[in-house]
Amino acid sequence: MKNRLQICRRETVGILVGSIVCGLVFCGCAETGGYSNESLFTEEVSSVYVEMFESQSFRRGVEYDLTDAVAKRIEAETQYKVISSRDRADSVLSGQIVRVGETVLSAERRVGRALEKEVEVQAVVNWKNLKTGELLVDNQQVSASASYSEWQNQSFRYASALAANKLAQRVVELMEKEW
Repeated sequence: MKNRLQICRRETVGILVGSIVCGLVFCGCAETGGYSNESLFTEEVSSVYVEMFESQSFRRGVEYDLTDAVAKRIEAETQYKVISSRDRADSVLSGQIVRVGETVLSAERRVGRALEKEVEVQAVVNWKNLKTGELLVDNQQVSASASYSEWQNQSFRYASALAANKLAQRVVELMEKEW
């Protein structure tokens, strides 16, 4: 009798453990914070109007490169459509370039001329849902940098355009939903 009770208990525990394991397997990983096939971007918005970035820097031209790069990245990497009219858009993305800096990365030992320089672009970004008035991105600061060398026939303009493109990638990353 005692052996039969022990065998029944073992079978019951085995069935219970098996059903728990099956339940965990079939519930998927999305519920526990793992993998999901949901979109990274909010479904509430389908179109974006990208305002021209303002610039507080004395360096001109970077705001054009950044605005153009942001619009192209939104079209290429998200499901949003970039709209040319603010009145027809679901949301507005705006920003301000707060700093365009240049630093020397390496210099010649004897003469002190710069061999390689770096351009850093910093911006503050806002993204507003025009349907609800909600700020989807509120004054987020992002930055990106790129290096160049005049010895390789590269210019400040080349590096600033490259940094603006990297910054545009970071702006699109800000548009992703929180996990």
